Amino acid sequence: MKIAEAPVDNAPALPRVRFRDARIEMSHGAGGKASRRLIEGLIAPLLGGPLLAPLADAAFLEVDGARLALTADSFVVRPLRFPGGSIGELAVNGTVNDLAVSAAQPLALLLTFVIEEGIATETLEAELRAIAEAARRAGVEIVGGDTKVVEHGKADGLYVTTAGLGRADLRARLSPRSVRPGDQVLLSGPIGDHGITILLARGEIDLEADLRSDTRSVYPFVEAILGVAASGLRWMRDPTRGGVATALNELARDSGLGIVLHEEEIPVREAVRGACELLGLDPLHIANEGQFLAVVAPELAEAALAAVRAVPGGGEAVIIGEVREQPARTVLAAASYGGTRVVDMLVGDPLPRIC
Repeated sequence: MKIAEAPVDNAPALPRVRFRDARIEMSHGAGGKASRRLIEGLIAPLLGGPLLAPLADAAFLEVDGARLALTADSFVVRPLRFPGGSIGELAVNGTVNDLAVSAAQPLALLLTFVIEEGIATETLEAELRAIAEAARRAGVEIVGGDTKVVEHGKADGLYVTTAGLGRADLRARLSPRSVRPGDQVLLSGPIGDHGITILLARGEIDLEADLRSDTRSVYPFVEAILGVAASGLRWMRDPTRGGVATALNELARDSGLGIVLHEEEIPVREAVRGACELLGLDPLHIANEGQFLAVVAPELAEAALAAVRAVPGGGEAVIIGEVREQPARTVLAAASYGGTRVVDMLVGDPLPRIC
């Protein structure tokens, strides 16, 4: 009897992975150092392709001459509803914002619902209405999706995953590699509102504050910048999990440059600052869901700032820092009295399930 030979596989061998953690922990999903270690050490090497490039909020595809942006996200916030928003509204805005900071006009969304057995129908209906209203405000269509139901106790009531499609604005090509010393760092408004709002909404700490999540679409602000400063727009990011500190550390690492923040210029509400001081947290590490960072050439920075401030809701935008050659791959916060501190990426998981 002749035994057939196994087919020859000419595909290149998968690379060895550098991820050495024995188990996946909550910190791997918090957006900080552990998240980056998981993605760069395990996920990207095995999937390859564009994932080996510097991480971004969307991928770009050329289809029949059109440049399209594609992004995906998932939302596991607890509680489902909180001051200023809910998981449904967050799912729309979060996906739209990933497209917006990639310099793409959001067009359409797919949504998948993982629904826990036993959730009240009125709760699900409220989230569907929140999604519809948020999509209407953001100018995107819900074009499809999927629904799954899992056993009681398996999904915190409701999880939502999304895919977003956008049309790239060809006036801007964003990349960490395009950032230059002297470029200015623009922030669209106060930081930390979302993360601290979620923490307080859980009722796990005895602290009262009049705070609301900042969840909103940032595309109107991005569109305004593109209208006046597209040629000098180098990079953008919405500082969600891991906050401003993590987003800027990723930029510093990917660009090979340093970033110096004017710490006293960074807008933080007193309630957020007080909660962070009480809990030993840094506002720069707290998640935001309605703000964005932009790096703009110095000659166009003031025009970009004025454009953001002219859009309703953008009045608190400010220039918070600049890019420098040194210290390379480092983010520093400088105080007016002359002191500085290194601002590192988020380590650990201080605020689980906030987006």
